[in-house]
Amino acid sequence: MTAHDACSVAGARVLVTGGTRGIGAASASLLASRGARVLVAARTAPADDAQRLPFVAADLASASGAVRIVDAVRDVLGGVDVVVHAVGASFARPGGVLSLGDEDWMRVLDTNLFAAVRIDRLLAPLMLEQGSGSIVHVSSLQWKRPHPSSHAYGPAKAALTSYSKLLATECAPAGVRVNVVTPGFIATPGAERRLAQIMVDAHVDRDHAEALLLETIGGVPLGRPGTAHEVAEVVAFLASGAASYVTGSEFTIDGGNNRVL
Repeated sequence: MTAHDACSVAGARVLVTGGTRGIGAASASLLASRGARVLVAARTAPADDAQRLPFVAADLASASGAVRIVDAVRDVLGGVDVVVHAVGASFARPGGVLSLGDEDWMRVLDTNLFAAVRIDRLLAPLMLEQGSGSIVHVSSLQWKRPHPSSHAYGPAKAALTSYSKLLATECAPAGVRVNVVTPGFIATPGAERRLAQIMVDAHVDRDHAEALLLETIGGVPLGRPGTAHEVAEVVAFLASGAASYVTGSEFTIDGGNNRVL
């Protein structure tokens, strides 16, 4: 097998959740450009028709939404070889962590943990039966460094990361790999919304807002936020045969922001 063949995802049947924005959209587009058959799932369709990939609308934070997505996987792809869980969201609200009620916690957990658990529970058995497959969970550096602006998001992503390790151990004997991608400060629509809020609160322009945010998170040695495409490249590697001996691993993509071993 040549290096090109090892990195190929041509013909792979791929589901990308949260695939209409940010890292999910970049991953879906990159995998499709390399010959994969990609189905995108999200609550709402893309605002434009630029992506032009098969799409299923479903609430990823609900059990019924997971069933809807799995039905679409069977109808559109006829099975699955790769699942990329890029869905995720933080829900900022005033007050400290003790101000969060049960509904606040469940909203965040449903979106950032159970969305992946429900899909895996339905699709991983198909991979186990065929004896191959790759699952990639998109976490966040906030699982290691929770931020006060999104109290429950970091703990939810910590749970996702821990769950991924457990799933990887259980699935490995059947040839199914599970890995985690952990982005730091990435230029996504969510990051832009955060920068916009800093501009308003601090009365500064965008460049100064970005500098303030970089300072708040402890600085990025590479001196800039990452791009969704840079994260997607790692996702595509993990989806390919080039990562055939990689499972139960976490890949941090943060420009050197996290300095803790």
